[in-house]
Amino acid sequence: MKLTWYGHSCFLLTAESGYSILTDPCDQETGYELHDLTCDAVSISHEHHDHNCLAIVAGTPTILRAAGEHLAGEIPVTGYTSYHDDAAGAHRGKNIVFLYQIDGLKLLHLGDLGHMLSDETIREIGDVDVLLAPIGGVYTINAKTATELADRLHAKVLIPMHYKTPALHFNIEGLEPLLAANATRRVHHLNANTASLSRETLGDRRLLILDYKR
Repeated sequence: MKLTWYGHSCFLLTAESGYSILTDPCDQETGYELHDLTCDAVSISHEHHDHNCLAIVAGTPTILRAAGEHLAGEIPVTGYTSYHDDAAGAHRGKNIVFLYQIDGLKLLHLGDLGHMLSDETIREIGDVDVLLAPIGGVYTINAKTATELADRLHAKVLIPMHYKTPALHFNIEGLEPLLAANATRRVHHLNANTASLSRETLGDRRLLILDYKR
């Protein structure tokens, strides 16, 4: 599986078959200048402008924006209801956490999760191989909660998203708190926005930091 980070919470997940899923496309108000992205399917965690901008997507891909079981091509995708805040959605509404099973790997995208997942949801999801987690705080969970959740899900690889970069216009936390909270994980900084992941090369307890698309 190939994983490409475009910025914020927007990733392109590409299976060995070539089938691709774009997650949470963001508009240009975020500071990321994205347009004409191509994919076979799009998953949307919630209906905020920095996560649901279909205008930057070319063509007519399949759209996944609801909880429950889906099939994107031959890729099983399951959405779990969660919340954008720690008050059961009272402040920012609901959020969908999407689990993708691609090339023998379980990858979980947390969207704009604003709280620790419930014990029941964690049991339903089970162990994951790759966790894409927001770490910026303010609007989402922070680095400490993301790290705790990665541990509870036994994630082999933790990839941060939704944090302060030179491009992002939002005032949220950057990478530093995550690095401080992950002293026991092996940290890999890639000077690229794309990584290839497989069962054989996945490793364990890794913090993988990608560059965003420039």
